[in-house]
Amino acid sequence: MDKLVQFGRKAWFVVRVLSGYEERRIRAHRLQMQQQIARAQAKKEELRKQPEQIILSEVRQMVQQMQALNQQLEETETAIDEYFKPIDKNAKIITDMQLEKEEKQIKEMTKVMQDQIAMQREIASKRAQATAIESKDTQTSDKIAEGPPKEETMK
Repeated sequence: MDKLVQFGRKAWFVVRVLSGYEERRIRAHRLQMQQQIARAQAKKEELRKQPEQIILSEVRQMVQQMQALNQQLEETETAIDEYFKPIDKNAKIITDMQLEKEEKQIKEMTKVMQDQIAMQREIASKRAQATAIESKDTQTSDKIAEGPPKEETMK
């Protein structure tokens, strides 16, 4: 009975091959396999491109975040500048006043130093005159002191 079943199967196969059914089935199967391969390759390409797209989208997102952060920083900086404007004006006024005081002090100090130098020059000139007069006095007194004894020797 097994032999009969096997013979029937072989006969049926031969009939299918001769009728072209088996060839069409093989072609259909091959076509299905090719379509599956094409879909797999397309999916593989998509998967290959996905990391690039993901990276690009992440980069775009980071750039947008950085731009938003820069804008926030600029707005904060502007707000801080606006907040400190009155304080800056007051500080500038105070520093200008301090600079003016320092300039006045410097001018006064230079004037005092110039007056002191003038006084020292006067004192030095008076001393020089006094020493000159004193030296003349001593010379005249020496001459006078020397003069009478010479007269006595002459007599």
